Parts: sequence; structure tokens; C-alpha cells
Amino acid sequence: MALTRLDSDERRKAIVAAAVPLFARNGFTGTTTRELAEAAGISEALLFRHFPSKQTLYREILRAACDGDPALEQLAMLPPTRETLVCMVRFMVRRFVLGGETERAALDARLRLVLHSYLEDGAYARELYETIGARVVPLFVASIAAAQAAGDLVATPGAAANRFWFAQHVAAMMAFANLPKDRCVPYEGTTEDFVEEASRFVLRGIGMTDAVIDAATPPLPVAAD
Repeated sequence: MALTRLDSDERRKAIVAAAVPLFARNGFTGTTTRELAEAAGISEALLFRHFPSKQTLYREILRAACDGDPALEQLAMLPPTRETLVCMVRFMVRRFVLGGETERAALDARLRLVLHSYLEDGAYARELYETIGARVVPLFVASIAAAQAAGDLVATPGAAANRFWFAQHVAAMMAFANLPKDRCVPYEGTTEDFVEEASRFVLRGIGMTDAVIDAATPPLPVAAD
């Protein structure tokens, strides 16, 4: 098999790029190392030289999905305020449902990886949520506390961190319903309309009134373009 000469880092990236669609389509257990090697245009021996097991390749896909995300880096720099809370919720819903023109295919593949993970052992989804959660949940919780202290958010029982995951579930489920070419859920109105409705639904659910939501100008653009 003729191979294009790549350095080690380039070869690893090429293997990861070739593996994502396979894992997204067939899941972890349904994808063989032979298929992974063929998709990457290399031998199984060379595949194992870079990734000793499917699990290490799977973990590299997870790392690549989380590291260096400019949006997460921007969010991490925001102060804990009600504006940040509004920004985080609106951004999360818009990114899941709309994505960006250049990232839609990658987002769809990651969503399919998560769905397959749910049906298998949950390892990929669990590690993904732990990684993302470590970066954004503390800011979300601190923003809830700041908004509550300022009287902008009604206190509700339960852990503030859970409210982040409830918001994530709404956004993710909407994205799952949009994965097929023909949308599964018959939402009414334009995509922009129901994305905004879902954002308000979440923000009201965590204790914000419409007046506070309207007054909170997000510190960052909420569109994922």
C-alpha cells in the first residue's frame, strides 16, 4: 500500500479525521481496526504504532473535540454575571441546533458518537461531559450565584450544576432531532424562532423573568458562525 509521507503528528491527525465518520456511523464496538486502517489509507500495523488500541484512538477523538475550542476559551474568560448566564444558554442552544457553516458536519459526527455511546457502555459520552463540565459548569454555577445575589434570578431548590445539565439536555435533544435530513420534530416557525424560544424556556426554568432576560445583553455574540 503506497503511503503519503506524513510526520507523526500529521499522521495521527489524519487517522483521527478518518476514524470519526466510522465511529459515528457504526459505534465503537461496530468498528474494526481493519476498517479504521483502510479508511486512513494505512496498514493495521501502522495504525497500532500510533494508537495501540481502539480505545486510545477513541480517547484522542474526544480530546480533539474538546481542546482548543475558541468558543469555550472565550466563555472561560467571562465574569460570572447574569449577562454571562444568558450568553451561555443562548450560545449552547444555537451551537447545538444551528452550528456554524464550517462546523456542522463535525458537530453532527460528534452527536452521533454520543448517541452510539449511550447505546454501548457510555464511556465516550461520560468522558465528554466530564471534560466539558469541568470547563464551563463552574462559571455557570458562579453566574447563577451572582445573578441570584443581585436579585436577577429567583432562588429555586436543587443543585445549580444540575441546571446546566438540564439546559444541555434541551439543546442536545433538539440537535438529535435535527440529525436526519428531514427533521424529526415538527417545530413551528423558523429555526431562529424556536432556537430563541428554547433559550427562553431554559432561562425561565433556571429562574429568570422575561424582563431580566431582555435586559441582559450577552457579552459575546451568541451565534456560532
